[in-house]
Amino acid sequence: MCSTLIFRTFAQLFIFQRIQLMEKIIILDFGSQTTQLIGRRLRELNEYCEILPYNKFPEQTDNIKGVILSGSPYSVYDPTAFKTDLSVIRAKFPILGICYGAQLMTYEAGGKVEQAGSREYGRANLSFIDRKDELLKDIQDGSQIWMSHGDSITKIPDGFNKVASTSDVELAAFKIEGEKTWGVQFHPEVFHTLDGTLILENFLNICGCKRDWSPASFVESTVAGLKKQLGNDKVVLGLSGGVDSSVAAVLLNKAIGKNLTCIFVDHGLLRKNEFENVMKDYEHLGLNVIGVNVKERFYKALAGVSDPEQKRKIIGSGFIDIFDEEAHKIKDVKWLAQGTIYPDIIESLSITGTVIKSHHNVGGLPEKMHLKLCEPLRLLFKDEVRRVGTELGMMHHLIKRQPFPGPGLAVRILGDVTAEKVRILQEADDIFITGLREWNLYDKVWQAGVILLPVQSVGVMGDERTYENAVALRAVTSTDAMTADWAQLPYDFLAKMSNEIINKVKGVNRVVYDISSKPPATIEWE
Repeated sequence: MCSTLIFRTFAQLFIFQRIQLMEKIIILDFGSQTTQLIGRRLRELNEYCEILPYNKFPEQTDNIKGVILSGSPYSVYDPTAFKTDLSVIRAKFPILGICYGAQLMTYEAGGKVEQAGSREYGRANLSFIDRKDELLKDIQDGSQIWMSHGDSITKIPDGFNKVASTSDVELAAFKIEGEKTWGVQFHPEVFHTLDGTLILENFLNICGCKRDWSPASFVESTVAGLKKQLGNDKVVLGLSGGVDSSVAAVLLNKAIGKNLTCIFVDHGLLRKNEFENVMKDYEHLGLNVIGVNVKERFYKALAGVSDPEQKRKIIGSGFIDIFDEEAHKIKDVKWLAQGTIYPDIIESLSITGTVIKSHHNVGGLPEKMHLKLCEPLRLLFKDEVRRVGTELGMMHHLIKRQPFPGPGLAVRILGDVTAEKVRILQEADDIFITGLREWNLYDKVWQAGVILLPVQSVGVMGDERTYENAVALRAVTSTDAMTADWAQLPYDFLAKMSNEIINKVKGVNRVVYDISSKPPATIEWE
């Protein structure tokens, strides 16, 4: 069911005329947690690509230059494994099968894939490379790669030729005779494969790619596409104050000008003074923005609700209701625009059937709104959105603004939400974020914030015993939010933040620092 939903999500996206004609690499997703990294690496190489479910290869193929088959959590001989008819693409396009993708090609052609004696996971080194092979051009013997599989190809079919090995894996890479088809049992997309980018670049050269995907080309094609798609229609856009919705607004404003009305909702779960500060920023951008204060409405709806998914759904539904109400005040509105980006879609709809967490701006619109959905950033990763913002000439502090969850502080208050808890968290968060700026750490961190824990601890202030709240500081480094490491902030900075929060925020007497990475944790706690 999730595969169908993902495809429907992509089908809902209008692809602008220029992008329809643009060359692309198709990445067929078999459920690997690193599929999105493949896409990011290709975008970094200035090649446009699209990630599609394993069984949804496009009917329109004129502009497809090559195909990459991703890894998968399944074994090829598992009856529930994701499989597709590879005859649709074999010998018709250059193909690179990665891990499961390589094993699937081998298995379907009559080769042998068997469970490895022990899971082959971690660093390895290439001990044999066919010097004449195009995919491995300029890769040296001993080059470090990254393995992550429980199965291994033990016998390749006739017509498959070995092109690389490691000390433990005889068939680390192969090529099929008479085709521009390769399979590798390692992951070139991950950081630990040191020459992985070069391997992907070699594949793009094999495909004959022009590699003309850039922020400038995206802006040009997107603005042209929006003009054609929207015509003289009126559009309402839900602003959050973050970089995604802000860049979407500037793009739309560039395309349709006065026909765009932006709505910025203060749901009472923003950072301290954020509503007022962001409204001033939007004035400088020349956007037509309506500010709506509905704090009490959201506090009432969230009263007594502790489940994080329920909180997200309540807030998402509340946003839709407010946008619907405001849209009805504007004559002849036909579209709702959102700053949805690729990681939102990935986390909301997993091809394996696992929903990590829902996003209030993913999944379509209720029928009652009678509006069509416009999401101009839907295929971009966060760093690409920032590059587009720079191309549009937006202010640095808006472009470099750290990600902030759509449900706001509601998902940083573990347990039920009250106005008093919001006050405590806003004060603590303001000290932390201000401190990061003052210590020149803000731009070195991908995302930071404070989490209000649902526990109280004993403390001593002066000569009195206290029994108050504990908060956790969270700061991570990342490039796309798909993976993240905890930020190793200076001890003296953390000590100062702890002292300031405890001394200045009434209701807090303990501060801890979260040192969990993603995976296995997520960036937000809820």
